Amino acid sequence: MKKIPGIMLVLLIIALVMSACVAPVERTFTDAERTAIAGTVTAVFSTNPTEEVLPSATSTPDPTQTPEPTPTAAAPVGPDFYPEGVNPLTGLEVEDPELLNRRPVIMKISNHQIDYQPQWGLSSADLIFEYYIGWGANRFAALYYGQDSDRIGPVRSIRRVDGHLGSLYQAVVGSTGGDGNDVLPYLYNYIPGRYFLDKYLCPGVCDDGRNVVYSVYGNSAALSQYFNNQGYALDNPDLSGMAFSATTVEGGEAGASAWISFGAGEGSEFVYDETSGKYLRFAMDETTSNVYGGSIDQNTGEQLAFSNLIVINVPYTEYKTTLHSIDLIGNTDGLPATVFRDGKAYEITWKAPDSGKPIQFFDGIGNPFLLKPGNSWIVLLGTSSPVNIEGGEWSFTFSIP
Repeated sequence: MKKIPGIMLVLLIIALVMSACVAPVERTFTDAERTAIAGTVTAVFSTNPTEEVLPSATSTPDPTQTPEPTPTAAAPVGPDFYPEGVNPLTGLEVEDPELLNRRPVIMKISNHQIDYQPQWGLSSADLIFEYYIGWGANRFAALYYGQDSDRIGPVRSIRRVDGHLGSLYQAVVGSTGGDGNDVLPYLYNYIPGRYFLDKYLCPGVCDDGRNVVYSVYGNSAALSQYFNNQGYALDNPDLSGMAFSATTVEGGEAGASAWISFGAGEGSEFVYDETSGKYLRFAMDETTSNVYGGSIDQNTGEQLAFSNLIVINVPYTEYKTTLHSIDLIGNTDGLPATVFRDGKAYEITWKAPDSGKPIQFFDGIGNPFLLKPGNSWIVLLGTSSPVNIEGGEWSFTFSIP
Protein backbone atom coordinates (compact mmCIF):
# COMPACT_ATOMS: atom_id res chain seq x y z
CA MET A 1 0.00 0.00 0.00
CA LYS A 2 1.43 3.38 -1.03
CA LYS A 3 1.80 6.20 1.55
CA ILE A 4 0.65 9.77 0.86
CA PRO A 5 3.57 12.24 1.10
CA GLY A 6 3.43 14.74 4.04
CA ILE A 7 2.98 17.89 1.93
CA MET A 8 0.17 16.27 -0.03
CA LEU A 9 -1.57 15.28 3.18
CA VAL A 10 -1.43 18.89 4.47
CA LEU A 11 -2.88 20.28 1.23
CA LEU A 12 -5.69 17.72 1.33
CA ILE A 13 -6.66 18.73 4.88
CA ILE A 14 -6.72 22.44 3.96
CA ALA A 15 -8.98 21.70 0.97
CA LEU A 16 -11.44 19.80 3.14
CA VAL A 17 -11.63 22.59 5.72
CA MET A 18 -12.29 25.21 3.06
CA SER A 19 -15.03 23.13 1.41
CA ALA A 20 -16.83 22.81 4.74
CA CYS A 21 -17.12 26.61 4.97
CA VAL A 22 -18.88 26.88 1.60
CA ALA A 23 -22.69 26.53 1.52
CA PRO A 24 -23.58 23.17 -0.08
CA VAL A 25 -25.47 23.03 -3.32
CA GLU A 26 -28.95 21.63 -2.75
CA ARG A 27 -29.34 18.22 -4.29
CA THR A 28 -32.69 16.98 -5.65
CA PHE A 29 -33.10 13.20 -5.32
CA THR A 30 -35.03 11.06 -7.71
CA ASP A 31 -37.89 8.84 -6.49
CA ALA A 32 -35.69 5.79 -6.88
CA GLU A 33 -32.97 7.39 -4.78
CA ARG A 34 -35.44 8.35 -2.04
CA THR A 35 -36.67 4.74 -1.90
CA ALA A 36 -33.13 3.44 -1.64
CA ILE A 37 -32.23 5.93 1.10
CA ALA A 38 -35.34 5.06 3.09
CA GLY A 39 -34.50 1.38 2.93
CA THR A 40 -30.94 2.03 4.00
CA VAL A 41 -31.96 4.19 6.97
CA THR A 42 -34.44 1.56 8.11
CA ALA A 43 -31.71 -1.05 8.05
CA VAL A 44 -29.19 1.12 9.91
CA PHE A 45 -31.60 2.11 12.68
CA SER A 46 -32.96 -1.37 13.30
CA THR A 47 -34.12 -1.86 16.92
CA ASN A 48 -31.64 -4.69 17.21
CA PRO A 49 -28.51 -4.11 15.13
CA THR A 50 -27.65 -7.78 15.29
CA GLU A 51 -30.96 -8.81 13.68
CA GLU A 52 -31.06 -9.70 10.04
CA VAL A 53 -32.72 -6.95 8.01
CA LEU A 54 -35.90 -8.31 6.38
CA PRO A 55 -36.36 -7.79 2.67
CA SER A 56 -38.58 -4.91 1.59
CA ALA A 57 -42.01 -5.45 0.00
CA THR A 58 -40.44 -5.13 -3.43
CA SER A 59 -37.83 -7.80 -2.74
CA THR A 60 -38.03 -11.21 -4.35
CA PRO A 61 -39.73 -13.64 -1.93
CA ASP A 62 -37.72 -16.44 -0.39
CA PRO A 63 -38.95 -19.62 -2.12
CA THR A 64 -38.15 -21.68 1.00
CA GLN A 65 -40.70 -19.80 3.13
CA THR A 66 -44.43 -20.68 3.16
CA PRO A 67 -46.68 -17.61 2.70
CA GLU A 68 -49.61 -16.92 5.03
CA PRO A 69 -52.88 -18.44 3.72
CA THR A 70 -55.40 -16.04 2.24
CA PRO A 71 -58.92 -16.32 3.74
CA THR A 72 -61.35 -17.80 1.20
CA ALA A 73 -64.66 -17.25 3.05
CA ALA A 74 -66.21 -14.81 5.46
CA ALA A 75 -66.08 -15.65 9.15
CA PRO A 76 -69.07 -17.45 10.67
CA VAL A 77 -71.91 -15.28 11.99
CA GLY A 78 -74.23 -15.99 14.91
CA PRO A 79 -75.62 -17.44 17.04
CA ASP A 80 -75.28 -14.39 19.30
CA PHE A 81 -73.83 -11.61 17.13
CA TYR A 82 -74.63 -10.56 13.56
CA PRO A 83 -72.95 -7.69 11.68
CA GLU A 84 -75.04 -4.64 10.91
CA GLY A 85 -77.51 -5.33 8.13
CA VAL A 86 -77.15 -9.13 8.30
CA ASN A 87 -80.34 -11.16 8.56
CA PRO A 88 -80.12 -13.47 11.62
CA LEU A 89 -82.41 -15.98 9.89
CA THR A 90 -80.27 -16.38 6.76
CA GLY A 91 -76.81 -15.08 7.66
CA LEU A 92 -76.90 -12.86 4.57
CA GLU A 93 -76.66 -9.09 4.26
CA VAL A 94 -79.99 -7.62 3.18
CA GLU A 95 -80.49 -4.97 0.52
CA ASP A 96 -82.68 -2.87 2.80
CA PRO A 97 -81.55 -3.06 6.48
CA GLU A 98 -84.70 -1.20 7.53
CA LEU A 99 -86.66 -4.39 6.90
CA LEU A 100 -84.95 -5.95 9.92
CA ASN A 101 -86.61 -3.34 12.17
CA ARG A 102 -89.99 -5.08 12.19
CA ARG A 103 -91.66 -8.35 13.07
CA PRO A 104 -91.28 -11.17 10.54
CA VAL A 105 -94.40 -12.01 8.52
CA ILE A 106 -95.65 -15.61 8.28
CA MET A 107 -98.05 -16.54 5.49
CA LYS A 108 -100.04 -19.81 5.51
CA ILE A 109 -99.76 -21.48 2.10
CA SER A 110 -101.52 -24.46 0.56
CA ASN A 111 -99.57 -27.38 -0.84
CA HIS A 112 -102.32 -28.64 -3.16
CA GLN A 113 -101.32 -28.29 -6.82
CA ILE A 114 -104.95 -27.91 -7.92
CA ASP A 115 -105.54 -27.04 -11.58
CA TYR A 116 -101.83 -26.57 -12.17
CA GLN A 117 -101.56 -23.77 -9.62
CA PRO A 118 -97.97 -23.63 -8.29
CA GLN A 119 -97.39 -21.39 -5.29
CA TRP A 120 -96.46 -17.71 -5.47
CA GLY A 121 -93.63 -16.10 -3.55
CA LEU A 122 -91.96 -19.07 -1.83
CA SER A 123 -88.57 -18.19 -3.31
CA SER A 124 -88.63 -14.86 -1.43
CA ALA A 125 -89.11 -16.44 2.02
CA ASP A 126 -86.24 -16.75 4.50
CA LEU A 127 -87.69 -19.89 6.08
CA ILE A 128 -90.44 -22.29 5.02
CA PHE A 129 -91.94 -24.72 7.53
CA GLU A 130 -93.75 -27.81 6.26
CA TYR A 131 -95.99 -29.85 8.56
CA TYR A 132 -98.81 -32.40 8.67
CA ILE A 133 -102.47 -31.27 8.82
CA GLY A 134 -104.32 -34.59 8.55
CA TRP A 135 -105.73 -36.94 5.90
CA GLY A 136 -102.23 -37.44 4.50
CA ALA A 137 -101.92 -33.75 3.64
CA ASN A 138 -99.45 -31.06 4.66
CA ARG A 139 -99.20 -27.26 4.65
CA PHE A 140 -96.56 -24.53 4.53
CA ALA A 141 -95.81 -21.56 6.76
CA ALA A 142 -93.55 -19.18 4.83
CA LEU A 143 -91.64 -16.55 6.83
CA TYR A 144 -90.63 -13.20 5.29
CA TYR A 145 -88.15 -10.92 7.06
CA GLY A 146 -85.09 -9.95 4.99
CA GLN A 147 -87.16 -9.36 1.86
CA ASP A 148 -90.82 -9.07 0.89
CA SER A 149 -93.09 -10.44 -1.80
CA ASP A 150 -96.19 -8.69 -3.11
CA ARG A 151 -97.86 -11.95 -4.15
CA ILE A 152 -97.75 -14.94 -1.79
CA GLY A 153 -100.08 -17.89 -1.86
CA PRO A 154 -102.45 -19.58 -2.26
CA VAL A 155 -103.17 -18.47 1.32
CA ARG A 156 -105.03 -20.97 3.51
CA SER A 157 -106.24 -21.41 7.11
CA ILE A 158 -104.24 -21.11 10.32
CA ARG A 159 -103.33 -24.09 12.55
CA ARG A 160 -102.23 -24.61 16.15
CA VAL A 161 -98.55 -24.92 15.28
CA ASP A 162 -98.62 -21.39 13.86
CA GLY A 163 -98.96 -20.11 17.41
CA HIS A 164 -95.62 -21.70 18.28
CA LEU A 165 -93.96 -20.45 15.09
CA GLY A 166 -95.35 -16.95 15.55
CA SER A 167 -94.09 -16.87 19.13
CA LEU A 168 -90.61 -18.26 18.40
CA TYR A 169 -90.02 -15.81 15.56
CA GLN A 170 -91.98 -12.90 17.12
CA ALA A 171 -94.01 -12.82 13.93
CA VAL A 172 -97.42 -11.76 12.66
CA VAL A 173 -99.42 -14.33 10.70
CA GLY A 174 -101.64 -14.04 7.62
CA SER A 175 -104.26 -16.70 6.79
CA THR A 176 -107.82 -17.21 5.59
CA GLY A 177 -109.67 -18.46 8.64
CA GLY A 178 -109.25 -21.01 11.41
CA ASP A 179 -111.19 -23.28 13.78
CA GLY A 180 -112.96 -20.98 16.24
CA ASN A 181 -113.27 -23.66 18.92
CA ASP A 182 -110.04 -25.64 18.85
CA VAL A 183 -107.49 -23.41 17.13
CA LEU A 184 -108.09 -19.70 17.77
CA PRO A 185 -108.26 -19.93 21.60
CA TYR A 186 -105.02 -21.94 21.49
CA LEU A 187 -103.34 -19.29 19.31
CA TYR A 188 -104.34 -16.56 21.72
CA ASN A 189 -102.04 -18.09 24.33
CA TYR A 190 -99.02 -17.53 22.07
CA ILE A 191 -99.66 -14.69 19.59
CA PRO A 192 -102.67 -12.74 20.89
CA GLY A 193 -103.90 -10.34 18.21
CA ARG A 194 -101.05 -11.11 15.81
CA TYR A 195 -102.96 -13.19 13.24
CA PHE A 196 -105.31 -12.25 10.40
CA LEU A 197 -108.07 -14.66 9.31
CA ASP A 198 -109.84 -13.04 6.38
CA LYS A 199 -109.34 -12.34 2.67
CA TYR A 200 -110.67 -8.81 2.46
CA LEU A 201 -107.65 -6.78 3.53
CA CYS A 202 -106.25 -5.90 0.12
CA PRO A 203 -103.40 -5.67 -0.45
CA GLY A 204 -102.45 -7.49 2.81
CA VAL A 205 -104.57 -10.61 2.18
CA CYS A 206 -107.15 -10.65 -0.60
CA ASP A 207 -108.89 -12.67 -3.30
CA ASP A 208 -107.86 -12.11 -6.91
CA GLY A 209 -111.53 -12.21 -7.96
CA ARG A 210 -111.93 -15.88 -8.80
CA ASN A 211 -113.24 -16.75 -5.31
CA VAL A 212 -111.91 -20.29 -5.31
CA VAL A 213 -109.74 -22.16 -2.82
CA TYR A 214 -106.52 -21.22 -4.61
CA SER A 215 -107.28 -17.57 -5.50
CA VAL A 216 -106.31 -15.85 -2.21
CA TYR A 217 -102.88 -14.26 -1.99
CA GLY A 218 -100.97 -12.06 0.44
CA ASN A 219 -98.52 -9.16 0.39
CA SER A 220 -95.95 -9.38 3.21
CA ALA A 221 -95.07 -5.67 3.29
CA ALA A 222 -98.72 -4.62 3.35
CA LEU A 223 -99.60 -7.13 6.08
CA SER A 224 -96.63 -5.95 8.13
CA GLN A 225 -97.84 -2.37 7.87
CA TYR A 226 -101.37 -3.41 8.84
CA PHE A 227 -100.19 -4.95 12.10
CA ASN A 228 -97.96 -1.94 12.78
CA ASN A 229 -101.02 0.26 12.44
CA GLN A 230 -102.86 -2.03 14.88
CA GLY A 231 -100.21 -1.40 17.54
CA TYR A 232 -98.14 -4.59 17.17
CA ALA A 233 -94.96 -2.99 15.79
CA LEU A 234 -91.63 -4.23 17.14
CA ASP A 235 -88.68 -2.15 16.01
CA ASN A 236 -85.80 -4.45 16.92
CA PRO A 237 -86.80 -8.09 17.46
CA ASP A 238 -84.12 -10.32 18.97
CA LEU A 239 -83.98 -13.22 16.52
CA SER A 240 -80.56 -14.53 17.49
CA GLY A 241 -79.88 -18.23 17.83
CA MET A 242 -78.95 -19.50 14.36
CA ALA A 243 -75.32 -19.71 13.16
CA PHE A 244 -73.99 -19.62 9.59
CA SER A 245 -70.77 -20.23 7.67
CA ALA A 246 -70.08 -20.40 3.94
CA THR A 247 -67.42 -23.04 4.61
CA THR A 248 -68.66 -26.62 4.31
CA VAL A 249 -68.94 -28.26 7.73
CA GLU A 250 -66.58 -31.16 8.36
CA GLY A 251 -67.93 -34.66 8.85
CA GLY A 252 -71.42 -35.70 7.86
CA GLU A 253 -72.51 -38.29 5.32
CA ALA A 254 -73.38 -38.21 1.64
CA GLY A 255 -76.62 -36.30 1.22
CA ALA A 256 -77.32 -35.97 -2.48
CA SER A 257 -81.09 -36.08 -2.07
CA ALA A 258 -83.92 -36.39 0.44
CA TRP A 259 -87.44 -37.65 -0.20
CA ILE A 260 -90.20 -36.46 2.16
CA SER A 261 -93.55 -38.27 2.37
CA PHE A 262 -96.57 -37.06 4.37
CA GLY A 263 -99.08 -39.29 2.59
CA ALA A 264 -99.89 -41.09 -0.62
CA GLY A 265 -100.42 -37.87 -2.58
CA GLU A 266 -98.10 -35.51 -0.69
CA GLY A 267 -94.50 -36.31 -1.53
CA SER A 268 -91.52 -34.14 -2.37
CA GLU A 269 -87.86 -34.59 -3.13
CA PHE A 270 -84.90 -32.25 -2.61
CA VAL A 271 -81.94 -32.86 -4.92
CA TYR A 272 -78.56 -31.19 -4.49
CA ASP A 273 -77.47 -29.10 -7.46
CA GLU A 274 -73.70 -28.62 -7.57
CA THR A 275 -73.91 -25.66 -9.93
CA SER A 276 -76.00 -23.50 -7.59
CA GLY A 277 -74.90 -25.16 -4.35
CA LYS A 278 -78.57 -25.50 -3.37
CA TYR A 279 -81.20 -28.18 -3.01
CA LEU A 280 -83.83 -28.07 -5.76
CA ARG A 281 -87.36 -29.03 -4.78
CA PHE A 282 -89.48 -31.47 -6.77
CA ALA A 283 -93.05 -32.44 -5.82
CA MET A 284 -95.95 -34.67 -6.70
CA ASP A 285 -98.86 -33.17 -8.60
CA GLU A 286 -102.17 -34.95 -8.05
CA THR A 287 -103.49 -33.52 -11.31
CA THR A 288 -100.84 -35.42 -13.29
CA SER A 289 -101.13 -38.85 -11.67
CA ASN A 290 -98.56 -37.96 -8.98
CA VAL A 291 -95.72 -37.39 -11.44
CA TYR A 292 -92.79 -35.55 -9.88
CA GLY A 293 -91.91 -32.17 -11.34
CA GLY A 294 -89.94 -29.11 -10.35
CA SER A 295 -91.65 -26.87 -7.77
CA ILE A 296 -92.03 -23.54 -9.53
CA ASP A 297 -92.56 -20.09 -8.05
CA GLN A 298 -95.21 -18.44 -10.26
CA ASN A 299 -93.69 -15.04 -9.48
CA THR A 300 -90.33 -15.91 -11.04
CA GLY A 301 -91.01 -18.96 -13.20
CA GLU A 302 -87.99 -20.61 -11.56
CA GLN A 303 -87.63 -23.79 -9.53
CA LEU A 304 -87.50 -23.49 -5.74
CA ALA A 305 -83.96 -23.85 -4.36
CA PHE A 306 -82.69 -23.82 -0.77
CA SER A 307 -79.32 -23.50 0.92
CA ASN A 308 -80.40 -25.79 3.75
CA LEU A 309 -82.94 -28.58 4.09
CA ILE A 310 -83.63 -29.28 7.78
CA VAL A 311 -85.73 -32.25 8.91
CA ILE A 312 -86.62 -32.17 12.61
CA ASN A 313 -88.45 -34.68 14.78
CA VAL A 314 -91.26 -33.01 16.76
CA PRO A 315 -93.91 -34.49 19.09
CA TYR A 316 -97.37 -34.48 17.46
CA THR A 317 -100.57 -34.90 19.47
CA GLU A 318 -103.63 -35.85 17.42
CA TYR A 319 -107.02 -34.77 18.80
CA LYS A 320 -108.95 -35.25 15.57
CA THR A 321 -108.02 -36.36 12.08
CA THR A 322 -107.35 -32.74 11.13
CA LEU A 323 -106.49 -31.29 14.54
CA HIS A 324 -102.97 -31.59 15.91
CA SER A 325 -100.69 -29.88 18.37
CA ILE A 326 -97.04 -29.78 17.33
CA ASP A 327 -94.90 -28.98 20.36
CA LEU A 328 -91.96 -26.83 19.30
CA ILE A 329 -91.74 -24.57 22.35
CA GLY A 330 -90.21 -26.06 25.49
CA ASN A 331 -87.76 -28.48 23.88
CA THR A 332 -84.87 -27.87 26.27
CA ASP A 333 -83.18 -31.28 26.20
CA GLY A 334 -82.93 -31.55 22.43
CA LEU A 335 -84.50 -33.79 19.79
CA PRO A 336 -83.01 -35.35 16.63
CA ALA A 337 -82.70 -33.45 13.37
CA THR A 338 -80.94 -33.91 10.04
CA VAL A 339 -79.45 -31.00 8.12
CA PHE A 340 -78.61 -31.16 4.42
CA ARG A 341 -76.15 -28.61 3.05
CA ASP A 342 -73.51 -28.72 0.30
CA GLY A 343 -74.53 -32.23 -0.73
CA LYS A 344 -73.90 -33.66 2.73
CA ALA A 345 -76.18 -34.75 5.58
CA TYR A 346 -75.52 -34.13 9.26
CA GLU A 347 -77.38 -35.74 12.15
CA ILE A 348 -77.72 -33.04 14.79
CA THR A 349 -79.98 -31.81 17.62
CA TRP A 350 -82.56 -29.01 17.73
CA LYS A 351 -83.86 -27.06 20.73
CA ALA A 352 -86.40 -24.30 21.42
CA PRO A 353 -85.96 -23.43 25.11
CA ASP A 354 -87.11 -19.80 24.77
CA SER A 355 -90.65 -19.12 23.52
CA GLY A 356 -89.48 -15.85 21.96
CA LYS A 357 -86.30 -17.03 20.19
CA PRO A 358 -85.79 -19.05 16.98
CA ILE A 359 -85.21 -22.78 16.87
CA GLN A 360 -81.55 -23.56 17.55
CA PHE A 361 -79.38 -26.28 16.02
CA PHE A 362 -76.41 -28.06 17.65
CA ASP A 363 -73.78 -30.53 16.47
CA GLY A 364 -72.86 -33.79 18.17
CA ILE A 365 -70.74 -32.14 20.87
CA GLY A 366 -73.17 -29.34 21.69
CA ASN A 367 -71.72 -26.51 19.59
CA PRO A 368 -74.01 -24.41 17.36
CA PHE A 369 -74.33 -26.13 14.00
CA LEU A 370 -73.26 -23.86 11.14
CA LEU A 371 -75.92 -23.63 8.46
CA LYS A 372 -75.13 -22.46 4.97
CA PRO A 373 -75.95 -18.77 4.49
CA GLY A 374 -79.25 -18.47 2.66
CA ASN A 375 -82.83 -19.71 2.82
CA SER A 376 -83.90 -22.89 4.63
CA TRP A 377 -86.74 -25.38 4.21
CA ILE A 378 -87.68 -26.93 7.58
CA VAL A 379 -89.77 -30.13 7.72
CA LEU A 380 -91.62 -31.00 10.95
CA LEU A 381 -91.87 -34.78 11.22
CA GLY A 382 -93.26 -36.86 14.07
CA THR A 383 -90.78 -38.34 16.54
CA SER A 384 -91.47 -41.88 15.30
CA SER A 385 -91.01 -41.08 11.60
CA PRO A 386 -88.74 -43.67 9.99
CA VAL A 387 -85.78 -42.83 7.76
CA ASN A 388 -84.07 -44.92 5.13
CA ILE A 389 -80.60 -44.21 3.71
CA GLU A 390 -79.15 -45.71 0.53
CA GLY A 391 -75.96 -44.36 -0.99
CA GLY A 392 -76.55 -40.71 -0.13
CA GLU A 393 -80.27 -40.85 -0.91
CA TRP A 394 -82.40 -40.27 2.19
CA SER A 395 -86.09 -41.07 2.59
CA PHE A 396 -88.29 -39.74 5.43
CA THR A 397 -91.84 -40.95 6.01
CA PHE A 398 -94.14 -39.05 8.36
CA SER A 399 -95.52 -40.87 11.37
CA ILE A 400 -97.31 -39.77 14.57
CA PRO A 401 -96.40 -39.01 17.32
